[in-house]
Amino acid sequence: MSAKTALVVGSTGIVGRNLCDRLAADPAWNVYGLARKPIAQQGVVPVAADLLSPDSVQTALKSIAPTHVFFSSWLRQPTEAENIRINSAMVRNLLDAVSPSGSVQHVALVTGLKHYLGPFEAYGKGSLPATPFREEQPRLDIDNFYYAQEDEVFAAAVRDGFGWSIHRPHTIIGYAVGNAMNMGVTLAVYATICRETGRPFLFPGSSTQWNSLTDMTDARLLASHLEWAATTAAARNQAFNIVDGDVFRWSWMWSRLAEYFGIEPAPLPGEGTPLETQLVGAEPIWQQIAAKYHLIEPNLSGLISPWHTDADLGRPIEVVTDMSKSRKLGFLDYQSTDESFYTLFDRLRHERLIP
Repeated sequence: MSAKTALVVGSTGIVGRNLCDRLAADPAWNVYGLARKPIAQQGVVPVAADLLSPDSVQTALKSIAPTHVFFSSWLRQPTEAENIRINSAMVRNLLDAVSPSGSVQHVALVTGLKHYLGPFEAYGKGSLPATPFREEQPRLDIDNFYYAQEDEVFAAAVRDGFGWSIHRPHTIIGYAVGNAMNMGVTLAVYATICRETGRPFLFPGSSTQWNSLTDMTDARLLASHLEWAATTAAARNQAFNIVDGDVFRWSWMWSRLAEYFGIEPAPLPGEGTPLETQLVGAEPIWQQIAAKYHLIEPNLSGLISPWHTDADLGRPIEVVTDMSKSRKLGFLDYQSTDESFYTLFDRLRHERLIP
């Protein structure tokens, strides 16, 4: 029998899907994947629930006694006040639902670098901590739904006696479809459109991002980090940054991506043109590409999240993340970021999502 029972909340997303794959491959884990509309995953028991409905969550989990909860779900709202109200309620409803079992030993919450950069309403603006970002840097003096989610975890931990970990990835690269924050798939689709139409492959971000050092997070590495923190005594009740371990400039990475798709990278014309502008009216183009190559998803909106890619690549500041805390406690995994992109692109081709 499995010694550990994982409840992965947000199991269809870029984080949850990759974490489910990792845990389900290990017979030591019994894995449940919770989502509003769960998908079939080998070795994962699907659980359907609406996190905004306490009754729905309690009903779905009444016969499940998880030892480890991994929370990686959120719903984007028009204002940060609404983000706080909605996303903190989802965490609270979930933790209230698992509380009666008394089985939970550890809760891991995935947030991100907006902990240091601020919410989308004030993204990368105002007085920000110096890079590289370190976990001991204090919260910004601004509303942020990440802080509200953390506070729900902290309060439930005091009530129920479980340990916790907070995980702060940078932009995540990984396989997922229809995800709200998915730069890798978005850039793959954009590069394909450029190749098929002869459009220039223009960097959509700021000159600062083009020229400055930055980093990213492979979803598989994040999955490894989540499992490590949940099962390592020294990581109990700690917040951690989690990035691949390399640094790069987009002026270099853009050429690497272009090479994969067999196109030339366009020079940066001062400042980039956002993808939300570049891809206006591109739906019929993608439908034609999908028909030509017999792709399984002809709807452009079902694949890309240009708003999120524009937000990350348009930041006016350098973003570099320190990993010393995890390294000192024994997490030594590393991933080359350009190879993360290539692995994702290969899978997208294999799954017939891009030609």
